[in-house]
Amino acid sequence: MISSSRNPKIQWVHALQTRPRQRLQDQAFVIEGVRLVEEAFRSHWKTKWVLYTTELDQRGRKLLAEFEHNHVPVEEVTPQIMRHICDTQTPQGILAVMNQKCLPLDPGIDFVFIPDEIRDPGNLGTMLRTAFAAGCNAVFVPKGSVDIYSPKVIRSAMGAHFHLPILALSWQEIEIIIKKHGLHVFLADSNAGVQYAQADFRQPLALIIGSEAEGAGDYAQKLAHEHLFIPMPGAAESLNAAIAAGILLFMIVQQRTSTS
Repeated sequence: MISSSRNPKIQWVHALQTRPRQRLQDQAFVIEGVRLVEEAFRSHWKTKWVLYTTELDQRGRKLLAEFEHNHVPVEEVTPQIMRHICDTQTPQGILAVMNQKCLPLDPGIDFVFIPDEIRDPGNLGTMLRTAFAAGCNAVFVPKGSVDIYSPKVIRSAMGAHFHLPILALSWQEIEIIIKKHGLHVFLADSNAGVQYAQADFRQPLALIIGSEAEGAGDYAQKLAHEHLFIPMPGAAESLNAAIAAGILLFMIVQQRTSTS
């Protein structure tokens, strides 16, 4: 049992949780809780290490046995150490260190989501979860947004990382992909363009959502073929970016699944 916060492995996990540079350098990230660790296991995601405490429930212990059967290192830590390395206030007794990897892009992508300059990790994670639920082929995250592997992004995305290609790319790389696949670029705007319900979403497309504070950046504006807005009859200045993404993504789904 590991009981010291000075243990090199524990220090490494703590660094992965708190330092984006460490995650990038080691190409690793941390997940917490039975459900998320279970999702990673079912997705056959490469797992470096699993930690647990005696507080782990029966479902979690069955999961530990599966990891051990697959020759993944599993070690017990004290509850105090688990609280020290977890980002959540009430850990469930299990944590895993995962390899970063990019899932392959479908050669026929026609539905891409691009969150631009989203700095709130909860918002970005919710957007990733929504994009996965809406059936997006991929999410491209340009520089300026929060790290896609930060702990709160991982939790809020609820397993989207294990099923959906989520790529941190430069705008130049994004532009190349957009042109290669002939994607029509829609950009959400607070008060300009086409009313979202009147847009044609049946064509191959990319949807860009910027932050509610500043909107999308200059490069996103340059790439946009068409602007969209969501009518707001109330007096609010703007919608939360994740809420706006949900409205627009599922309008796209509605159009594409409609039989009329």
